[in-house]
Amino acid sequence: MVVELYLDLLSQPCRAVYIFAKKNNIPFEFKDVVLFKGQHMSEEFGKVNPLRKVPALKDEAFTLAENTAILLYLSRKFNTPDHWYPSDGQKRAKVDEYLSWQHTAIRAQGSKVFLIKALVPLLMDKPFPPEKLEGAIEELNSTLKQFEEKFLQGKLFIVGNEISLADLVALVELMQPVGAGYDVFEGSPKLAEWRHRVEEAIGKELFQQAHEAILNVKDMAAAAAQLDPQLKEKLKQLLQKNLK
Repeated sequence: MVVELYLDLLSQPCRAVYIFAKKNNIPFEFKDVVLFKGQHMSEEFGKVNPLRKVPALKDEAFTLAENTAILLYLSRKFNTPDHWYPSDGQKRAKVDEYLSWQHTAIRAQGSKVFLIKALVPLLMDKPFPPEKLEGAIEELNSTLKQFEEKFLQGKLFIVGNEISLADLVALVELMQPVGAGYDVFEGSPKLAEWRHRVEEAIGKELFQQAHEAILNVKDMAAAAAQLDPQLKEKLKQLLQKNLK
C-alpha cells in the first residue's frame, strides 16, 4: 500500500511534505484536507490525527503527525538521498539545529505577518491596527537577519553545498508572507540568491505547483467567502487569540 498524506497546500508544513515526497518519487496518495472547510475537524480525520492538524501521515495501520516527524519518517523509510538528512553526525546536527530553531522564529514571525495581511482582512469585521502589522514585520526582519548571519552565512545552503530538509522547511515558511504581499526577498540579495538555489534544487515546476494556492490571493478570498458561519466565527476567535 502507498503512504497516505493528509495535506492542505495553504499550509507551509504541508507544502514541505508534498515537495519532499514528489521530489523523491515517494509513492503516496494525496488526501486533501481543506482547512477553510473545517475538514480537519471531521470525525474521519480525527482517527488519523486526534490533534486535528495537518500534515498527517497514514502508512497502513501506522499514523503520524507533525511535519518534522513525517519528513524524517519518509526519508528513512524510502532511503532518500543523503543530502536531505545527512548521515554525517555534524551535518545532521546542523539540520536538527535549524529545525529546532525555526518553530519560534521564522515560522512564528512569518505566520504572524501572513495572518495580519491576508486572513484578517478576509475574516475580521474591522481593520487591524497598522502598528500591529508594522511590529510584526519588524520582528520578521529581525529574524531574517538572524537566519542570514547564523544559518546561511556565506554558504550555498544551510548545510554546505547541497540542499537539505532545513532549506526546504525554511523556504516554504518564507513563502507564506510572500503570499500575503510582503516580499521578504526584496532588498536582500543573499536571501534572494539562496531562494533561487533552493528552487533550482527542488525544480521550479514542482515549487510553483506546490505554491500555486498560497500565491493566489483571489482563490483564498473565494474560499473565505464560502466559509460556514460557525467555522468563520471559530477562525476569528483563533485569530484574535494568536494576534494579541
